[in-house]
Amino acid sequence: MSSKLKDSVTFLPLKDLRYSTTAQQGHTWFMSSMNDSHEEGEVQYQHFPSKASKGRVLCLKGRDKHDGAWNYYALAWPETLPHNSTLKKGLTFVSYNHYNYDNIWHGLSAMVPFVAWHIKSGCAAPDRWVLYHWGELRTQMGPWLRSLMASTFGEPLEIEGFEDGGAVCFEEAVVMRHNEGGMSRLRRVEVYDQMRCKARAFCGGSVEVDGGAAPPLIGMTMFMRTGPRSFRNESAVVGIFERECRKVEGCRLMVAYSNNLTFCEQVKLMSSTDILVSPHGAQLTNMFLMDRNSSVMEFFPKGWLKLAGVGQYVYHWIASWSGMIHRGAWRDPTGDDCPFPEDDRRCMSIYKNGRIGHNETYFAEWARNVIDDVKMRKMEERKNSAAGSSGCTCS
Repeated sequence: MSSKLKDSVTFLPLKDLRYSTTAQQGHTWFMSSMNDSHEEGEVQYQHFPSKASKGRVLCLKGRDKHDGAWNYYALAWPETLPHNSTLKKGLTFVSYNHYNYDNIWHGLSAMVPFVAWHIKSGCAAPDRWVLYHWGELRTQMGPWLRSLMASTFGEPLEIEGFEDGGAVCFEEAVVMRHNEGGMSRLRRVEVYDQMRCKARAFCGGSVEVDGGAAPPLIGMTMFMRTGPRSFRNESAVVGIFERECRKVEGCRLMVAYSNNLTFCEQVKLMSSTDILVSPHGAQLTNMFLMDRNSSVMEFFPKGWLKLAGVGQYVYHWIASWSGMIHRGAWRDPTGDDCPFPEDDRRCMSIYKNGRIGHNETYFAEWARNVIDDVKMRKMEERKNSAAGSSGCTCS
């Protein structure tokens, strides 16, 4: 009987082509025979073994990086694993991501549900990760995301590569095939608090103040980009914010570039930042590393409002989810011309990586208003000894 049960284990393709044309509707084609555990406002997940799996464990096979239909999954009872399979002890996190793990925003969105499950499960940490993109195996995360997950879970990441080529079964596995989209705001704030707290503890300290002076009352950081979506006249823009900051006692301006800072340098910079000034881009994901109720000012090139779709609002969303205040966005009315009508989607290929101009009068007034508001809030916090953020849930 045991031999027959081993023989009866059926491997199905991770990417079920029957559903490939409707993949955006719940991503039902990834492990399509499985249903998620789901509570309103909570993370959706699959847990093996569990009552839902009838006590069976998850087995995976294949290491194709180009076609998810050549990677497979199956369920098996622990006593009757498929022939020539390996059982790996401990907890395994299996991630599905329909974007990628290199972009810090898209990668983070896929990781948030795991942190939520980690908190709810009594702080259980994974022994390994399995990463999929459209069912295709991935064996790397971007350095920023990898460091964040290492700090959050307290240990370096082991990413499964299925080097032996055979089937691998997992003593315990948690599968996430949805990003944070279905989670309540309250749950997401808790997750971002946890990641902020853990990242700060992992990296230690904050940016040093020149000369050993006392920390500024208001830390304003201009987090700059080079190339696409950078400012056309960066020195002029920095000058505007520098002048407005200098008018307020206790305000200090820092200018940094997202492409030449390590993860911990970004963590330390954000921990000293009350106002984040930055063009639209993945570097803004770092905002959740600031204290709660910190402020974000965002800038866009020409054409994005009409043509970029809902994705242009992701940093409004993450501000809300992580307890920050998005102070609005400035959208450049001028830029490269498009040979098509201005509402033609083809224009987005021109506008997407456009550079950003400036409006001195508008920027100065905007900066002044935000600085004044933040100063009043910070003074009130100091008077009341209010904490900027909560402690780590999992210590």
